[in-house]
Amino acid sequence: MLSFLYDLAADRRRGPIAGVIKSFLYLASLIYGLAVRVLVFIYRRKPYRLNCKVISVGNITLGGTGKTSLVLLIARYLKEKGHKVAILSRGYKRKVTSHKSGATGHETMGDEPYMLKINLKDVPVLVNADRIRAAKLAMRDYAVDTVILDDGFQQWRLKKDLEIVTIDAVCPFGNRRLIPRGILREPLSSLKRADMFVLTKTNFNPHNEDIKNFLKSINPQAPVAESIHSPVFFYEINKASEPLGINIFQGKTVTLFSGIGGPDSFENLIKGLGIKAGLSFRFCDHHNYTKEDLDSIIRSSKEKNIDTIITTEKDAVRLYELRVTNYELRILFLRIELKIIKDEQEFYNRLLRVYSH
Repeated sequence: MLSFLYDLAADRRRGPIAGVIKSFLYLASLIYGLAVRVLVFIYRRKPYRLNCKVISVGNITLGGTGKTSLVLLIARYLKEKGHKVAILSRGYKRKVTSHKSGATGHETMGDEPYMLKINLKDVPVLVNADRIRAAKLAMRDYAVDTVILDDGFQQWRLKKDLEIVTIDAVCPFGNRRLIPRGILREPLSSLKRADMFVLTKTNFNPHNEDIKNFLKSINPQAPVAESIHSPVFFYEINKASEPLGINIFQGKTVTLFSGIGGPDSFENLIKGLGIKAGLSFRFCDHHNYTKEDLDSIIRSSKEKNIDTIITTEKDAVRLYELRVTNYELRILFLRIELKIIKDEQEFYNRLLRVYSH
């Protein structure tokens, strides 16, 4: 059902029935928009000020825009500069509610926070829908001087020292309508709140200047940095400490599967490495895989004489509990990193300026 509604919001479904449903969704989006404006007005009148620096990384749309990859980059950079950092996340779609920072596994943390925890072993990742409470725990238990909000643009209750908004260059604003008729989580005018924009996946869109000009027309004071998602290594699911070169599968035909917000970008990255996609399976974002899912993918691959299966790192953390060991096929994930490729120094200077006041 969620996948069907998202396809309607993204205008991927057409026809008379879809048209009727879209009319009702449009009315619902008007109500949603009014509710968002009221909430923003209420919470932003007197936001809560924490006794530490607050850096927010968020977006204005549904789907994957590279927020978590940017959080990872910022956390590493600030730690290198000597700051004590914690990451705060809502833990979307986690099955078990827990306020404890020591929660482990994607079921208790959510896939993105768990992925951050794996990659940032010495940076605390706290999962709590109440970011104020999580921040207080981070300051008390870890004596941090900075908290980074993963998916924080809609955290209107908090006073932020830096508001960074990621914009997907491939699909920046959808049809420019609010959910559920479109993919906007807030009106585009809300982008005036941003202190800085990071345009992601720019290697997949030759028209980045058009997006940058539009952002400057709304918020001329906010700089716009450009970034790409760069492939780093492949890893076998059960050997995540043993990196494999990104060119080892060049010319090979593989099966791809993913349950993320932007599957096209993942598949284009794979194809850009000279790898052929013989089969592709797409699941809903944050899909919790079952043994039956994996068995089906493997069975279809064997029928096509494909012996290698590749997924994303975010999907891989949802496979660990399935104990992927007894299959004849190789199952791997691709690790990517976000890299700032334009206005990099201005981006880092703006980060550090948070500590000058």
